[in-house]
Amino acid sequence: MRAILTVTGSDRRGIIAKVSGFLAEKNVNIEDISQTVLGEQFAMIMSLDTSEYGKDLITLAEECEKMGRTIGMSVRLQHEDIFNAMHNI
Repeated sequence: MRAILTVTGSDRRGIIAKVSGFLAEKNVNIEDISQTVLGEQFAMIMSLDTSEYGKDLITLAEECEKMGRTIGMSVRLQHEDIFNAMHNI
């Protein structure tokens, strides 16, 4: 299953390392990544393969949001189809 992870918030060192390490612990593969810094704001979008995660996408989304709170970032995970539908309107 493919999912899209978005991470936004104030830029600081180690964001990508923390997020990618968290995903690796969950057996989630990062297939593509795009990130940018606008002023002091960080934004990242990751395309993920969650097929080896072992639980449902809702559980992973909740875990991602919790991890985001611990690092002071807004983290949102969506099924790829929902992400694409929202951005085609």
